[in-house]
Amino acid sequence: MKISILLPYKENFSPDYPGAVSIYVKDTTKASKFKNKIFIYGSTDYKRKLLKNYINLPFNKELFQSTSKIYVNNFLREEKKRNSDIIEIHNRPNYIKYLKKTNKKKILYFHNDPLSMTGSKNLNDRIFLLNHVDKILFNSKWSQNRFFIGMDNKILLKQKTSVCYQSTSKCKINFNNKKKIISFVGKLNTAKGYDLFGKAIIRVLNKFPSWKANVIGDEPREKITFKHKNLKISGYTSHDKVLKFLEKVSISIVCSRWEEPFGRTSLEAASRGSAVIISNRGGLPETNSKSIILKNLTSETIFTAVKKLIENPK
Repeated sequence: MKISILLPYKENFSPDYPGAVSIYVKDTTKASKFKNKIFIYGSTDYKRKLLKNYINLPFNKELFQSTSKIYVNNFLREEKKRNSDIIEIHNRPNYIKYLKKTNKKKILYFHNDPLSMTGSKNLNDRIFLLNHVDKILFNSKWSQNRFFIGMDNKILLKQKTSVCYQSTSKCKINFNNKKKIISFVGKLNTAKGYDLFGKAIIRVLNKFPSWKANVIGDEPREKITFKHKNLKISGYTSHDKVLKFLEKVSISIVCSRWEEPFGRTSLEAASRGSAVIISNRGGLPETNSKSIILKNLTSETIFTAVKKLIENPK
């Protein structure tokens, strides 16, 4: 069985600044028993690619033409050469309307809130998807429930959908290698709660001078600055290096304000043996059954949760 996967336009399927979609597709392809018959299509300017079976689509923007339509048509022309049995679309429900004449099985995977995306915002859009897609997958129950808001016969219609959680690699945890490190990984903006993290962590580092905090991420559009002698800000770091770094981290904080559809950072931190503090947003509580969930998200509640963990190491 051959499978063709279409990434969102301009998704960086590269070790350089890969998105969550690229990481998911790369990991699941490598683990699939069909990995030698999977073809991944996309459009990126980055030269290095995550897998060899990636095909970069030619793209020439035409005046008064939809970018999505041109992109999908280019994909269909290239896909004819492989003649796959299944077409898998990631995070772009609006692509389905350009594929409705294709008689191949179609799978749509949502990585974001369906109600925030072109092609699934309104009820008619979502009914159209149910009628023209063979299977719809969601990365959390939260995202799945959002898709069915305002829809009758939810129980019956949900049979055409499933929740397929993101995953991460297995890792043997040696707790003797853990350091007194608190981590924040992600965009350094208010949506991710970095401003709340910063205020809390300065207080933590002042109260517990033997502890350090490491921040990994950047944000060119929003400037939030914190400084402390025990606070290190590393900027963008490759995914493999982040996973390796998390093996040394004792406490990880994922304090998003926005409704995270899933929250891969929380999952990866837990898989590397961190005590994880998360906000009660979107699908975040589904990432880790043993996390500390902040129902009231403030710098004070973050500080209190970290303080409790440091004072109670077990």
